[in-house]
Amino acid sequence: MPVVFPFENIYAQLPVQCFERVMPTPVKTPTLIRFNTSLATELNIEFSDADDEELAQVFSGNLVPHNADPLAMAYSGHQFGNLNPQLGDGRAILLGDLYDSDAKLKDIQLKGSGRTPFSRGGDGRSPLGPALREYILCEAMHALGIATTRALAVVSSGEHVIRQQREPGAVFTRVASSHIRVGTFQYFAMRRDHVALKALADHVIDRHFPKLKNSPESENIYLSLFKNIVKKQAELIASWMNLGFIHGVMNTDNMTISGETIDYGPCAFIDAFNRKKVFSSIDQQGRYAYINQPAIGQWNLTRLAEAMLPLFMNDTDSEAAEKQAIDDATQILNDYVQMHQDAWESGMAKKLGFSSVETGDREFFESLLDLLDESHLDFTLFFRRLSDCTDSDIDTGALFTLFDSPDARSTDDIKQRLSEWISKWQARLSERDELKAAEERMKQNNPGIIPRNHQVQAVISAAEEGDYTPFDALLAALKSPYEQHAEYAAYEAPPLPAEQVFRTFCGT
Repeated sequence: MPVVFPFENIYAQLPVQCFERVMPTPVKTPTLIRFNTSLATELNIEFSDADDEELAQVFSGNLVPHNADPLAMAYSGHQFGNLNPQLGDGRAILLGDLYDSDAKLKDIQLKGSGRTPFSRGGDGRSPLGPALREYILCEAMHALGIATTRALAVVSSGEHVIRQQREPGAVFTRVASSHIRVGTFQYFAMRRDHVALKALADHVIDRHFPKLKNSPESENIYLSLFKNIVKKQAELIASWMNLGFIHGVMNTDNMTISGETIDYGPCAFIDAFNRKKVFSSIDQQGRYAYINQPAIGQWNLTRLAEAMLPLFMNDTDSEAAEKQAIDDATQILNDYVQMHQDAWESGMAKKLGFSSVETGDREFFESLLDLLDESHLDFTLFFRRLSDCTDSDIDTGALFTLFDSPDARSTDDIKQRLSEWISKWQARLSERDELKAAEERMKQNNPGIIPRNHQVQAVISAAEEGDYTPFDALLAALKSPYEQHAEYAAYEAPPLPAEQVFRTFCGT
């Protein structure tokens, strides 16, 4: 075997109703586009004797590792608020799970590897564009320090798929701490399958929160599990907000229990700041707009609480036990608001050079976002350039050139109010004795380079014509987003009017 995976296949040991075993459907002529060697090394995968052709065979699904146990996971999901009782992996196959170099269990999954019992009439394939998009976004988010799934490989299939038009196909290999979703718990709760529900929860505790088993606070271990999941999600969404990231399709089947960002479909980073910004082509009502993400996170977690309710009751079937379980879960869901707020404020403080959050900071942070929302200044560039303005003696001219953007709303009043805000900010830094460390702290928390939507689209368009040079160049630039590299300066630029991409698609 040219590539050896040390698979454990622990998820495959759960009750059989958790998945359907299925083999990938071979593709015509797979060609390796990219293989993430550093990640493969972290995963203890042996590939030193494999050439590109052999890697393409493995990561297309044509050659299944001998110790893999391929399966499609079962789950449900609320999609745009509407419950779909049976979704599952319709175009993805979990090859298996394995321990990485930190002894953490990780999933290896092929996306676009053919039909499964959950395909619901679909072809089980993926176009090249969404596969490349997910590769770029996964690795960019990892470099930015956001909890995320990772990209191990992408392979062109040598075949075409039909969506709105005929497109080249691909298979993407995703790595996750697990692919267990809110919708996975919903699947078994809907079926009143408490045996599978409990087995799933126990697996999640062992896999993601093992300290709960020995914690004195875990009198009700499943309630403690829920609280930990809530905290992870509150912190994840705060990190999205701090970087101007819009997931685009926060359905319950796209929300991991591990707290990792997953399913990079109609997602994008904001250019010109607008709290109500939506990128998804199918989000007509703005359900998943930037500003709505924290509330949607809480809504999704409420659906998880409903699914886990039998576990919270500790096998006590009484009205009193049910009421207590509901009260306990409701309190945790209410605590989510403060968890998210604390994480968001901490992130904003770092973005503005402060070492901690003090009284009045939240209102101060919000007043800045009000100005950015009103002016439509570029979100990423504003904070990056602001990091050069910590001292009141520094010229803010480069920052104010952002008003020259075609998207910016430039009025004397807005500029005056922003100047006043900056003066107050500089004074706060000085008063709190933060001036010396502020610039460095800000540059460690405000990237110069993000995967801007127009750049991602340009890379995909080139790749669809057979040119992967722009793809490789963008990935190289995204590796160190907080560092200044003259050769990557072009990737910092916001889109010109003709380059703007207003809508993104899920690619399924």
